[in-house]
Amino acid sequence: MSLHERESAALFHTYKRLPLEIERGEGVYLFARDGRRYLDMFSGLAVNALGYAHPRVTKAITDQACTYSHLSNYFLQEPQLRLAELLVKHSGYPRVFFANSGTETTEGVIKIARKWGSTRGKSEILALTNSFHGRTMGALSLMDRPKYREGFGPFLDGCRVIAFNDPVALTAAVSGKTAALLLEFIQGEGGIRPVSEKFASTIEDLHERFGFLIIADEIQSGAGRTGKFFGFEHYSVRPEIVTLAKPIGGGLPLGAILATEETAGVLEPGMHGTTFGGNPVACAAGIAVIEEIEEKKLIAHAAAMGRKLFAGFDALAKEFPSLIREVRGYGLMAGVELDRAGEGVVEAMREKGILINCTDTTVLRFLPPLIINESHVEETLGALRQIFSSL
Repeated sequence: MSLHERESAALFHTYKRLPLEIERGEGVYLFARDGRRYLDMFSGLAVNALGYAHPRVTKAITDQACTYSHLSNYFLQEPQLRLAELLVKHSGYPRVFFANSGTETTEGVIKIARKWGSTRGKSEILALTNSFHGRTMGALSLMDRPKYREGFGPFLDGCRVIAFNDPVALTAAVSGKTAALLLEFIQGEGGIRPVSEKFASTIEDLHERFGFLIIADEIQSGAGRTGKFFGFEHYSVRPEIVTLAKPIGGGLPLGAILATEETAGVLEPGMHGTTFGGNPVACAAGIAVIEEIEEKKLIAHAAAMGRKLFAGFDALAKEFPSLIREVRGYGLMAGVELDRAGEGVVEAMREKGILINCTDTTVLRFLPPLIINESHVEETLGALRQIFSSL
């Protein structure tokens, strides 16, 4: 039986699988059972920042698994502390809480915001249309897309979703009861849509007037992907809380909440916790990832490769103006919006041995490993040009 036949017999049918059976990964490539090699330009949806089978990451995982693979969080653990110290160093936030995933960090920041607001008469949490913060009930309460919410209500009280990039709507929504605004400064699942400068300025002005918490969801855009450590660093806004996940576990499940002293301090022992969050093997992998990003200057590299990628996309937009509506993003987080559904292009790219992703129906999404080089960029652009010419 093939893997797809076995899946049909044994697993929940909750994923639309690609028609590939992957045998192994190496660097920026995936190898299928039929022997074909694929350039992976969406890297496990932004998880595999260092690609596949990176020697530093695999060694860290192996060494830690041979030491201990789990301890209760009653014990101090060197991998947790070392990774936390690295995140503090690179982020400037003094406190870290580890979870298992991005959606868990969303649940955690909802609790922090409510607890922080409980002594200030603030309980309402705002979020933006077209966002994606996870699939748990708290995350769904702060999203508006029917695709994810339909049939799962009722949702949490005191959560409102307002129009993305609409300063007037934001100004009308914020009040003295607002505890927090949760947002992706660069929406990922929503189509690689950055917050506008005007909207970011409005957030700053309202934040100063009303004193709510700004919570940045950096689950997809964090750890250097955009050419800066955080996506929000492309703006002048400084959030009180940041959520991270995807790349920081080196392919293993790991999430993190970073916060200021004041906001982190609202949680006292016993108020919030996790059995598996901060797993030592995942944290060891995370240490390898952050150290490699630091030592190989991969944030600057992501910015440089991003400039080449976007220059190519802009050239394609001029060459095919009736096909490409807009090019968006920063660094190695890029979206090319088409005038039609993008799945056909995704399939055509796969036939050429390049894996990309389509989101929000019409947006080709590119989230390659941070280790890609110019040849990978040129190969991707060349394949796109051939496909666009045929359309």
